[in-house]
Amino acid sequence: MILRDFVASDWEIYRDFSKDFYSGGATLHSIGEENMRATFQAVCDGTPYARGVIIEQQGKPAGYVLLSFTWSNEAGGEVVILEELYVAPEFRGQKMGSAVMDWLTDTYGQKAMRLRLEVCKENVGAMHLYEKKGFTRLDYIQMVRDK
Repeated sequence: MILRDFVASDWEIYRDFSKDFYSGGATLHSIGEENMRATFQAVCDGTPYARGVIIEQQGKPAGYVLLSFTWSNEAGGEVVILEELYVAPEFRGQKMGSAVMDWLTDTYGQKAMRLRLEVCKENVGAMHLYEKKGFTRLDYIQMVRDK
């Protein structure tokens, strides 16, 4: 398995994977392609707030990871948020999600004060993986105000 940062030529791969991610049980609702495009462009332009990574297996795109970065007074420093982890159906069951979680910990676990993620309560398989990797529940109720 190879993890590499997004490049401009990954747009269609990312878009297709992202559409599948948002149409499955990993999220509460779908998003428009304009959101995907804005995120992809920001990452490719080098925003300090996000990182996009393509997962490759056997020379083929197998999924992607989106991270965002913030600061938390509560945590006492930088927080890395696993926004999205997607593995294409034909690559599932190969422990890629587990390997990505290990990469996340190896890459950011020493620098960041907190690694954080969200998971839908119905996504029991993902919760099991995250708990196995040392994540615990944070019982805040999240609220949003979208533009």
